[in-house]
Amino acid sequence: MKITKIETLVVNARMRNWVLVKVETDQSGLYGWGEATLEWKTKSVVGAVEDLAVLLIGQDPRRIEHIWQIMHRQYFWRGGITNMSAMSGIDQALWDIKGKDLGKPVCELLGGPVRDTLRLYDHLGGGSLEGMYKTGEAESYAERILESMSRGFTAVKAMPFPVAELVENAGVIKQAAKCVEAMRKAAGDGVDIALDLHARTTPAAAIQFGRLLADYNLYWYEEPCWPEHIDALVEVSRALPFPIATGERLVGRWEFRELLEKRACSIIQPDVSHCGGISEARRIAAMAETYSISVACHNPQGPVSTAASLHVG
Repeated sequence: MKITKIETLVVNARMRNWVLVKVETDQSGLYGWGEATLEWKTKSVVGAVEDLAVLLIGQDPRRIEHIWQIMHRQYFWRGGITNMSAMSGIDQALWDIKGKDLGKPVCELLGGPVRDTLRLYDHLGGGSLEGMYKTGEAESYAERILESMSRGFTAVKAMPFPVAELVENAGVIKQAAKCVEAMRKAAGDGVDIALDLHARTTPAAAIQFGRLLADYNLYWYEEPCWPEHIDALVEVSRALPFPIATGERLVGRWEFRELLEKRACSIIQPDVSHCGGISEARRIAAMAETYSISVACHNPQGPVSTAASLHVG
């Protein structure tokens, strides 16, 4: 079996372009889909897929590890979020082909399911860019969490910090804390609440904000500062009583290594559309296990990425 064609399909979705990757073979009707969505980097990722495709035409798509190493090693310049996202989409498509060829779901090829169900959390942004990135009043957070509960969710994530504000300002931090308080009062203790700061804060501000939230039993505190500043994450992690989560912007096991070695977080969040695909997500998860650090696949992309994340989960 040989790869005959690799192409991309860009879907103009609500908040981001979905970059879908199709790998075709010389077997009639046998092809695979992956997803390399990288918001606001559409042309870069499409170009990166085209650059990698040159190396892969004629290769056996069932040799997934061999192809992964070709994509990673062949060119002089390696890595980076754009190239790794392109690799991720191709890698997902190869697993899709292998599963179809063998008549097995991908999770079976990864060793078989280790759980019967996967828990999902809702995002209080409501699926819109405006709802996600613009801070509302505390009452709106209470209303949204009740709406999520009515749909059956037992966990939610919210982003109470505004964009382009002086986050060290006491009024901004206290207002954000009021939003979290409103969610907890509305939902009670039966719902887990995670907060995503999207690295909008300095480490000092993240600690200052976090200390106001000590009584609300957060499920996790996500990206309190830039993930490449590992020592800053260590500082935040040591100062607060709840789990720190990060990793959506990291790619490849090498970028996760220092994070794990310094125990800078309690939960890592590799994204199968960025980190190097299904193949690399497994390796990153295995590394995390040796440090007793949990894994929660990050996935704000489209349906193909969601399917791949489900199989990894």
